[in-house]
Amino acid sequence: MFSFFRKKAPAEPTPALSAAPQAAPPVELAPPPPAAAPVRQGWMDKLRSGLRKTGSSITTVFTGTQIDDALYEELEAALLMADTGVKATAHLLSDLKRRVKESKTTDPAAVKGLLADAITELLKPLQKPLVIGQHKPTVIMVAGVNGAGKTTSIGKLTRHLAQGGATVLLAAADTFRAAAREQLAVWADRNTVEIITQQGGDPAAVSFDAVTAGRARGRDVVLVDTAGRLPTQLHLMEELRKIKRVVQKADPTSPHEVLLVIDGNTGQNALLQVKAFDETLGLTGLIITKLDGTAKGGVICAIARERPVPIYFIGVGEKLEDLETFNAREFAQALLS
Repeated sequence: MFSFFRKKAPAEPTPALSAAPQAAPPVELAPPPPAAAPVRQGWMDKLRSGLRKTGSSITTVFTGTQIDDALYEELEAALLMADTGVKATAHLLSDLKRRVKESKTTDPAAVKGLLADAITELLKPLQKPLVIGQHKPTVIMVAGVNGAGKTTSIGKLTRHLAQGGATVLLAAADTFRAAAREQLAVWADRNTVEIITQQGGDPAAVSFDAVTAGRARGRDVVLVDTAGRLPTQLHLMEELRKIKRVVQKADPTSPHEVLLVIDGNTGQNALLQVKAFDETLGLTGLIITKLDGTAKGGVICAIARERPVPIYFIGVGEKLEDLETFNAREFAQALLS
């Protein structure tokens, strides 16, 4: 498997992150170079398959013989059914009509390509790499509701970071659920990385200890797994604020990334989660899981229109390679393939 790491245009060849001096240049979790094209093609096949349920109702709109109001009405309904949301749907339809007019397109099948261009342009601002190395350690705080795949996503991200040469320290700050600590400990063992954990301890205290240990041990990344919670559980959301405050005491510049893991199956509820957690923590990025088999994958468009938080990764399965960096063009093409 290829690494997601890509150096930031160094003037001279740079050694691997783990062997670099303290002033090592940042690295980005980004799409691989052209040499890894076959691997990326394999990912595209999985993405198309995963988004088939979302995209099938949209693509059937373009099987007619003419471009008329009926086509746009059917497309509007299909986009709304895919949980694209009212605002994003209106934006896409307006943009699409402009593109059709400017290109003088008369073939409904060609309109599908123009829609892919419109979706790509809408999602492009969300395409942003996760940069590691500007701070040592880079402290990444991860939140999400129970069942979104948060701890599993942390495990997969840990694997990619470690394979890319970064040294990782995990913080099991989900102290209320024993299974969460055990699950994270399994990932730590698989990836041969250290983990800071306390049974029944205070989540903020565990996070503080982990950041302190990460600095003392010279680790490149500290990943903090927080307890899953609903945004309506105000007392638990307040605990997230406390974790963030305490982490800042250990390192005033941190957390450097605050990620939210959301389940693509939840549709518009995912957008509500993004808004709530962003207001509480100030999100810097998203990981969207379980896009395979869902008919609600259009929610990414809704996020782009109403709460444009960058999407670092998307997942279309349980395997390690089923979590990949987000690319707007790839997503749009896979959705309408």
